[in-house]
Amino acid sequence: MRSSPPSSCVAIAYSGGRDSTALLHVTLVTARHLGVAVVALHVNHRLSMYADAWERHCRHQCKRWAADGLPISFAAARLRSQPQPGDSIEAWARRERYAALKRMAPAHGAELLLLAHHRRDQAETLILQALRSAGVAGLSGMPRSALRDGLHWARPWLDTPRRAIEAYVQSQGLAYIDDDSNTDERYARNRLRHRVWPALEQAFPDAEPALAAAATWAQQATACLDEVAVDDLSKISGDDGLTLSGLQALSIARRVNALRAWLHRQTGATPPATLITRLNDELFGDGAASWPLASGLLRRYRGHLTWRSAAIVSGEAKVLESTLSIRRVGTYRLPGWGGRLQVARVKEGGVPLAWLAQLALRERSGGERFQAGIGRPARSLKKQFQAAELPAWQRSGPLLYSGGQLVFVPGLGIDARVIGLPGQPQVTMRWEPSESA
Repeated sequence: MRSSPPSSCVAIAYSGGRDSTALLHVTLVTARHLGVAVVALHVNHRLSMYADAWERHCRHQCKRWAADGLPISFAAARLRSQPQPGDSIEAWARRERYAALKRMAPAHGAELLLLAHHRRDQAETLILQALRSAGVAGLSGMPRSALRDGLHWARPWLDTPRRAIEAYVQSQGLAYIDDDSNTDERYARNRLRHRVWPALEQAFPDAEPALAAAATWAQQATACLDEVAVDDLSKISGDDGLTLSGLQALSIARRVNALRAWLHRQTGATPPATLITRLNDELFGDGAASWPLASGLLRRYRGHLTWRSAAIVSGEAKVLESTLSIRRVGTYRLPGWGGRLQVARVKEGGVPLAWLAQLALRERSGGERFQAGIGRPARSLKKQFQAAELPAWQRSGPLLYSGGQLVFVPGLGIDARVIGLPGQPQVTMRWEPSESA
């Protein structure tokens, strides 16, 4: 597993279940000797009649550990949204939980977030993805570590067998929550656990380590395919879109791989396999053509393929907010820009709050320069975006200026020239595109 940077505060995703309780306890015991603070982050989905009781259990457990001298604090988030008709409750809960954790960890000064998934979880994920006809990326299962929006997500127990965690919980006498939904076989993972896994393990005792190892091989294959796609796209894509003659010159396998990667860059989502197949058959015809995709439109025109969001395609005139005053942490919605600005307090590396009282919001006009780190040279935004390998969909949003000085760029963060001095009240900012902003 790729090592994560040292942090004075580590966050744990704490549901109160057996696995997250064990991970939280192990981390606390270790952190006490290292002088590291730990924050337990609990997400209340409000799906079960026991949800509030589970939150109280987690809160009281953390208070007891704190009273014993362990370096623990607790924070909870209650989800306001509800699954919509037709939504997969599993997928909705996972998406909303991860979004909440992404907001909470930086707000509490944590750059590292630990998740308690273990080897059995990885093996189950591979089976479920295979049953959904997933490609190599889907069969990769869960990554051991990932860096997203400045937050390191890590699963330190992904090679740890479930039985080892059960033994640890028993030996330490840890109290944990047994979620009643774990027996509900309406959910695919529960059906797998209760109907399939016992028979599979009886027939193949090494199923858990073997399937987890297969996921590791798939992760390596995915990484290789990603590298090939980056190399191919560097030659056939640019600001004017994807060059179709260059795409057609590739072998079919590399063409499909490059096309999938390019579409993900544009939309931020994995394109449907059916669309990839259709495009491979239809892209190289004559004349103009278009295909709907992800609330936008793919267009073939004069030898190039481009993607534009629905708002741009329709030509709707949106009123872009031109000024903003930030005087405290929180969420600042900017519907004209199609998103929201999340402002969180930090101890260092942020912009002084006083800088944000009168901000000007501007679109990119060319020539802007951004300094990515203290002591590093200021470079054009285009080069900074390329260096950061930011997809087009992560570059949208307003540039923030204070007194004529560039302060913040969506996707890149705070300009190093405005980072505050020790002792100053500082905040960090993050731009979140959202159709419902």
